[in-house]
Amino acid sequence: MHIWRVNLHTRELAIQPVPPAWERLGGRGLSARILLDEVAPTCDPLGASNKLVFAPGLLVGHMLSSCDRISIGAKSPLTGGIKEANAGGSTGLKLAHMGIKALILEGAPEGPGEWVLTLSMDGARFEPAGDLAGLGVYAAASKLLERYGPKVGIALIGPAGERLYHAAGIQNLDKDRTPSRIAARGGLGAVMGSKKLKAIVFDASGGAKPPLADPEAFRKAQKTYTQALMEHPQTQSYADFGTNAMPSLSNGLGGMPTRNLTAGQFEGVESINGERMRELLLARGGEAETTHACMQGCTIRCSNVYAGADGKTIVSPLEYETVGLMGSNLGIAELDAIARMNYVANDLGLDSIEVGAALGVAIAAGKMNFGEGDRGLELCEEIRQGTPLGAALGNGAAAAGRFLGVERVPVVKNQAMSAYDPRAIKGTGVTYATSPQGADHTAGLTIRAKVNHLDPTIQVELSRKTQINNAGYDTLGVCLFGAFGYATVPHTIKDLLAARYGWQVEEDILQVLGRETLQAERQFNLRAGLGAKDDRLPAWMKVEALPPLNSVFDVRDEELDRLFDWFTP
Repeated sequence: MHIWRVNLHTRELAIQPVPPAWERLGGRGLSARILLDEVAPTCDPLGASNKLVFAPGLLVGHMLSSCDRISIGAKSPLTGGIKEANAGGSTGLKLAHMGIKALILEGAPEGPGEWVLTLSMDGARFEPAGDLAGLGVYAAASKLLERYGPKVGIALIGPAGERLYHAAGIQNLDKDRTPSRIAARGGLGAVMGSKKLKAIVFDASGGAKPPLADPEAFRKAQKTYTQALMEHPQTQSYADFGTNAMPSLSNGLGGMPTRNLTAGQFEGVESINGERMRELLLARGGEAETTHACMQGCTIRCSNVYAGADGKTIVSPLEYETVGLMGSNLGIAELDAIARMNYVANDLGLDSIEVGAALGVAIAAGKMNFGEGDRGLELCEEIRQGTPLGAALGNGAAAAGRFLGVERVPVVKNQAMSAYDPRAIKGTGVTYATSPQGADHTAGLTIRAKVNHLDPTIQVELSRKTQINNAGYDTLGVCLFGAFGYATVPHTIKDLLAARYGWQVEEDILQVLGRETLQAERQFNLRAGLGAKDDRLPAWMKVEALPPLNSVFDVRDEELDRLFDWFTP
């Protein structure tokens, strides 16, 4: 494996050996280490000094179920701190088969115009992207596949990234070559846009799976992991209902984002939950799929293809976070309306969580009423048109609040909260507050813990443990649903790393990787000027009670400040 470094100013590729300090890192952990080592934390996120890092996780490359994710990292234009967003699809697999430990994009071109960067075993090639400029990701991906062939991997941005909107993400092809897998959070699409890249094409022809130190031991550990994963009860639930299995649980705990986070239970939840979606898609048939794999080899198949009444695809996938933020959060109890807004967000290359939260802010400002799916779609189209209001919404919930004069905005470090209200699910609230990533549920979701989610005294320990584990999984390249298998047989991670690399590590390697990753991220943020004052939820969440439990976020600031008490700056 090597480091591939592309200078976008000189258009030169350098293929370099992996520095010793980076050898035992991958994914989120490697991205964090590279950024800490090479990027000035005080730099302009959209300036030439920022770097964009693509890093497959340590287990990527052999189609282990749910273990081929790509991590993308940079300093975030949204949070002002370090950011990693990861995605499924084929990008991680392509990089691993090309022998790329990490792709580092640095500098920026001079002059107008966007580019397509093609990476192959023969090196790098730049081509003008004039015919792709301004296109949505679906049309752009179609043109790129026609041009470069159906076997390539592609990472690309939509109009939102080209316009440097702070809610822009980076789309990746799924196994069916649909650009549906988005590294969504933190504005990394704007960083890619600032480097004048419309798309990166990964041609792995002539590449191969990464070598194994012990093929037989790897196959044995893979079998143990896969069996544990398939026997876990949550696996079948996610196969049947996808991530949209969550509304019933979240709603039952009083944490479903409802009408701009003014309530924690949505009276229309049964119209938008996973059971209803599965029933609807089975009845519609056609192109609808209730279960679908975003990565080759995935046995969980938690994705879906959401089709309309005519059986034609509206969007793929429709996920719980979108259903929560664009559905119950907006008082919308119609899956078709949510799916149509989701499609526009995807086509623009936007984080649907951020857009859904921004639309909630728009409701508070009188630009839309609760339950108005058609109006929500109109506002999404305003983002496409680039009107002043559309630009504010495309820059996320915090920007929309500033533009519209709304102070009650559900963000931490300027990033919108995911679809779990922290006043009811307080461990996740601690994660929102303290994670270097901002208000991101994937950094440490605690909803499945068998605890009293309202007890403020236990949430810091719970969040700390979950944040460490999740940072470890992100470093391995493991989907968090794959964690169900590893949690059942923890030694399998150790066994897989030994068989893959020949490393002799302890059974707590997941936590070792997680702590190292969080330490690098925390150190970057401190150097960027983020500190305890930024590790807080909005003040209104401490005093505004959430019906029906009438709970507030009452974890003490002193407790939040001790979450990283193991950290050494």
